[in-house]
Amino acid sequence: MRREHVPKRDNWQKRCEDAGFSFHSIDGLYWEEGICYHFSRREIDDLEHATKELYDMCMAAAEHIIERERFAELAIPETAWAMIRESWDNDHPSLFGRFDLAYDGSGPPKLLEFNADTPTSLVEASVAQWHWVEDTKPGVDQFNSLHEALIEQWKWLKSEHGYEHVHFTCAGGSEEDDGNLDYLRDTAMQAGLQAPWLTVEEIGWSEADLAFVDTDNERIETLFKLYPWEWLIADEFGDNLRKTTMRVIEPAWKMVLANKGLLVILWELYPDHPLLLPASFQRHKVLGDYVKKPLLSREGANVEIYKGGEVIRAEGTYGEEGYVYQQYTPIPSFEGNYVTVGSWIVGDSPAGIGLREDATEITMNTSRFVPHYFD
Repeated sequence: MRREHVPKRDNWQKRCEDAGFSFHSIDGLYWEEGICYHFSRREIDDLEHATKELYDMCMAAAEHIIERERFAELAIPETAWAMIRESWDNDHPSLFGRFDLAYDGSGPPKLLEFNADTPTSLVEASVAQWHWVEDTKPGVDQFNSLHEALIEQWKWLKSEHGYEHVHFTCAGGSEEDDGNLDYLRDTAMQAGLQAPWLTVEEIGWSEADLAFVDTDNERIETLFKLYPWEWLIADEFGDNLRKTTMRVIEPAWKMVLANKGLLVILWELYPDHPLLLPASFQRHKVLGDYVKKPLLSREGANVEIYKGGEVIRAEGTYGEEGYVYQQYTPIPSFEGNYVTVGSWIVGDSPAGIGLREDATEITMNTSRFVPHYFD
């Protein structure tokens, strides 16, 4: 694994925009055009195998949490417990997720967190960086089957679960969320689904039908939401989720995986596993340098790193629900840039990676996206 400087494509902005990646320069610099990472085939195999093993362990952890009703430890409101159990018992299917890993090629990847509910950086990891490798490095490969895998998963959801008409939603006003949602709609439509779009704010409720409805007052049978479950159940109409038969992607059982408390449960179930870091709900049980993470933090918000007497903090609005403490592991640094690997799972299979760089060890929403290749 190494960081390389490469020539910039003259038309890279247009290539990104043609892929639906309009927010390539959000906050000044997001897509890093002149840098890439090179991997060996062995390193890609290691990442792929680790991703599959982590997903299998997470599914076992979900079963453990749900069967033993350990929801309170994860600060999940009691109003959501029945929905979680019902969605798990009825095998409500998942579309995707993303593991964030610390990895430099010299040892096993270490799990930092699992973005199991509303993972983003999808369009850039899928088509944008594939266009980059086609344009700049013909003849080499990239760990990236995201586009094909998503289409196949939508086909499976349609044929096996009857998800033929899926409404897509996110909060209004975010160019990044809009871009990710439009890309997912495109993959669904390529799989033969109907995929209308509306904002969360536009979703209505019909008390007579006990159903959520769209702007045409049509019943929403299946909803794909790029909107966190904890926000959904806390919203004004959140209680109505228990009254309706509407199916949701990601399903309610994903709440137990999209929670940093999962890190603690995994360490309990798989102590000393080479892919995991020690984690606890109690600070004194994690020895040495550590990272303090809110249970529901996203994009690095309110994460604090305590190492060698130094404290690195990211601002945010999370933490009221509680924290977990995870043993610190160094984030690989190349030329002064800290890089994390986001490894995607679609259905239950690994589907590719995307890399994020930052000047600190906390990956945030402003961290740069960097393409990769292997040979």
